[in-house]
Amino acid sequence: MLGPLLFRRCQPNFMDTISEPASPLATTERLAYSIEEAAAMLGVHYFSVYRLIQRGKFKPCRALRGKLLVPRSELLKLLECA
Repeated sequence: MLGPLLFRRCQPNFMDTISEPASPLATTERLAYSIEEAAAMLGVHYFSVYRLIQRGKFKPCRALRGKLLVPRSELLKLLECA
């Protein structure tokens, strides 16, 4: 019968068997942002984003349960004009 010490010596080190990923995960851009996220990106209060929607500067889309989302393309349009 092998003792526990001898058994541990026969096993390869667990950390040696883990390989590093070949390349880091690619970062993907989101298609739409919440009102709060859009406000943070623009550096304004979230209510200002609602005002921009009311004035027609943004064309929001609706997600499930009626949540308003600001498309990434709309944010880029606003930032290009500024």
